[in-house]
Amino acid sequence: MIYLIGFMGSGKTTVGKILHQKLHKKYTDTDLYVEQMTGQTISQIFAKAGEKGFRTYESLALQRITSGVVSTGGGIVEIPDNTACMKSNGIVVFLKASLQTIEGRLQDDQTRPLWNQSVTQRKDLFSRRERLYEEAADIVVETDDKTATEITEEILFKLENRKKLHCR
Repeated sequence: MIYLIGFMGSGKTTVGKILHQKLHKKYTDTDLYVEQMTGQTISQIFAKAGEKGFRTYESLALQRITSGVVSTGGGIVEIPDNTACMKSNGIVVFLKASLQTIEGRLQDDQTRPLWNQSVTQRKDLFSRRERLYEEAADIVVETDDKTATEITEEILFKLENRKKLHCR
């Protein structure tokens, strides 16, 4: 399995869809999985159950997804068991985008509950998660100023090189 992690707006969904096509593997987005599992949008879950409730659903979804390319929610690394699950079941790829890039991509996005906070809260969230992503990652791909296709090609290259290193 290949897990894509990174801050909201880093390109996990877009890259995940391209990656699954190139690798001919199943594709799952954990946020969409949670929405289908609960019959609610992420915003509705946050409104009714808070972040903690959403993280419980997200962890359950992660445990149920058993193959393919998986685009995760930005906060999946907030729960240490989620990171352990990903690391034991596949390769974790961190799509690393700068806060400036994220701000540009999400400036008009009203659908993300944790983005619609003060600038200070966003920066604190970004800083805290950045460290968690780095710790969880098997592969890191910088995404600033790259197209989704370029990012996908870099992931494929790094995956291939990783296989060669493990075969020696």
